[in-house]
Amino acid sequence: MSEKTSHTPGTFCWIDLGTPDQDAAGDFYGALFGWRLKEDENAEQTGGYRTAELEGKAVGGVMKLMQEGQPPAWLNYVCVEDADATVARARQAGAAVHAEPMSVLDYGRMAILADPTGAAFGVWQPGVHKGADIVGEPGAMSWSELNTRDPEAAKSFYGNVFGWSFEEKEYDRGAYSIISINGEGIGGVTDRLPAEAPAHWLVYFAVEDADATLKQAEERGAEIPTGPFDIAEVGRIAVVKDPWGALFAVIQPDPSMQPG
Repeated sequence: MSEKTSHTPGTFCWIDLGTPDQDAAGDFYGALFGWRLKEDENAEQTGGYRTAELEGKAVGGVMKLMQEGQPPAWLNYVCVEDADATVARARQAGAAVHAEPMSVLDYGRMAILADPTGAAFGVWQPGVHKGADIVGEPGAMSWSELNTRDPEAAKSFYGNVFGWSFEEKEYDRGAYSIISINGEGIGGVTDRLPAEAPAHWLVYFAVEDADATLKQAEERGAEIPTGPFDIAEVGRIAVVKDPWGALFAVIQPDPSMQPG
C-alpha cells in the first residue's frame, strides 16, 4: 500500500463527506471501497465525525450535514503549514471564507474557503492528525480535479496561494491542466462541466475494476452522470452521484502506467 506518515504542504491530504445519513453512507461506500466507519473517540466534541478506514488505515471522513440547506458533497483539503496565513493570502487573492481558521482539538487547524470561481475546498494544518494514511491505492483517494468555467483565474489563484504550477496536456477529450508542486502531479483543472453544475473539486478514488464498481453503485441507488470512458495512459473513468447527491469519480488506472 502507498502509506503516508505525513503530507507535503500544498498537496491534498484529506477528504470528507457531508451527508444526511452517515450509517447509510457507510454501507454504500463500504460496499464500493471496502471501508468501515469508525466513530471518533471525541465524537461529542466533533459533531459525531466518523473516520473511514480501509484495512484499519484512515482514508477520509464522513460527517453529518451541519447547516440547513447544505448540499451533500465531498470536500478536498490541502495540507498547509499555517492555516491562518494561508487564509489571509487566499482572501487577498479573492477567496470567500466560509469557515474561518479553527482548531479541532489537538488534531489540527482547518478552514473552508471557495476560490474566485466558486469551488469550495478546505485547508488542513496538521496536529496529531496528519491526514490520510493511504493514497493512490484501490479504495483510497488518488486524484483531485477542479471543474471550473474559468481555468485561468483558478490557476492564477491557486498558484499564488499554494505555489502550484501547471502543465498543459492534450487528451482525447480535450485540453487538461496538470497541477504540480515540487515536480509531483497532484491533480488537474478542466473546464468540462455541465451547464447546470457549479464549479467544484472532484475527488477520484482508485478502483481495480471500474465497471464492477459502477454496477455495484447503481444497484445501491447511485447515478452515473458521466462515463465510463477510457483515456490512454490514464485509465477508465466515471463520475458517480451517490444516493444523496454527492459527486465523486472512480478511476481504474491504465496498467501501462503502473510501476513494475
